[in-house]
Amino acid sequence: MHRPTPARRALLTLAVAAGLAGACGVAAAQSAPATPGWPAKTVRIIVGFPPGSSPDLTARTFAEPLSQALGQPVIVENKVGAGGNIGADAVAKATDGHTIGLFINGNLTIAKLINPQVPYDPARDFAPLSLIGVSPLVLTAPVGQKDVPADGDARAFLDAARAAGDRWSYGTPGVGTVGHLGTELLKARTGINPVHVPYPGYPQVATAMGGGQLQMALLPPALALSQERAGKLKRVGVTSAGRSTLAPEVPSLAEAGVQDFQLEIWNAFAAPASMPAPVRARLSAAISEIARSPAVREKMFQQGWQAVGSSAEGLANRMRADTAAMGRVIREQKITAQ
Repeated sequence: MHRPTPARRALLTLAVAAGLAGACGVAAAQSAPATPGWPAKTVRIIVGFPPGSSPDLTARTFAEPLSQALGQPVIVENKVGAGGNIGADAVAKATDGHTIGLFINGNLTIAKLINPQVPYDPARDFAPLSLIGVSPLVLTAPVGQKDVPADGDARAFLDAARAAGDRWSYGTPGVGTVGHLGTELLKARTGINPVHVPYPGYPQVATAMGGGQLQMALLPPALALSQERAGKLKRVGVTSAGRSTLAPEVPSLAEAGVQDFQLEIWNAFAAPASMPAPVRARLSAAISEIARSPAVREKMFQQGWQAVGSSAEGLANRMRADTAAMGRVIREQKITAQ
């Protein structure tokens, strides 16, 4: 077996609700550690992306069953901007003992590496709770895009992108997000050169593509499929090593000849590091059990996620591995916040 290169190891590491209350909420509450007197009030889930975005939908899927498990209301609060970093900073600084966050990869891994001005440190300021879901991304393009064969496959699309050079643009939810770093890595692997344009979230990226402001983007599978069904976008290829169960009819970019490219997004719950350990343990147990319940697994699959529900230690390990892997990609591609 060939020993993988550092870049290859980085890529392999990446390949990395009403009605749900009943049984899963009771079971989670029974299995969670005792925390007398907590929660004493409403629990907040802060999301750094807009309503309707993938992280927002995931947070709202968990809010009701988590409320049942904890015996207090659980609300979702959107604090949007800076690729999710505004919301992340709000979680890091929360001291009320009743605030947690729903995060994407970048906020819990490489935010500080790509931008030293980020006001929080993922490794220092957060306590991992549970890895919730994982997914590849889908390379997506507008329907009827100029210079792209209407029935062309990924090879034809990438040929057109190479010919277009920097006349094309791609959108992401912000600098340092997996969509950004992944597209920069795709540029290096394929010789394409679209210009990066950041947006508040994936829904805004999809809207901009449908309006002709962007020529390509890496989108979550569920959003890409809904836009395709609406006749606005088409799916070109998935970023997994092979075809994904989330989009089995879409070929992988590897099938189109893209080498050493494998990409995965994930979302997770984390708490401020200042939250007492017994409270974190109770939240981790409740959230991970909810994530593994059949009803929530199905709901997340419909949203484009393969549910996980890891332990706090499992999420901590993933954070460390992805931070190291993405740090190598950042250095290789010389990516900065600017």
